[in-house]
Amino acid sequence: MKPRDNKEQIQRIRQMERAFVRASAALKRLSSALDKFEEAKEDIAALNAYYDSNLWKQDFADDEAGRLPQDLKRGVLSEDGIWNVLEGFQELHERAKNL
Repeated sequence: MKPRDNKEQIQRIRQMERAFVRASAALKRLSSALDKFEEAKEDIAALNAYYDSNLWKQDFADDEAGRLPQDLKRGVLSEDGIWNVLEGFQELHERAKNL
């Protein structure tokens, strides 16, 4: 029997193996990211309630007036920062629903 020329077959299998490895790795990363996204839901709900409350407005005003310690981390009092986190969550939530 004459040996088959299987170059195309080998090339196809190698190409599909690369796709398989990339897809497997992407699925693992996505699963991990979705787990973290799910864990963030409680924090997002708490941030949203805080941002919509008079407490946030008071904390913001006190920060602006210099009544808070200088060494206090206060990224949550950044209007753009907290809004970007809340909006980013909504965008990712919509994107995930449309996958």
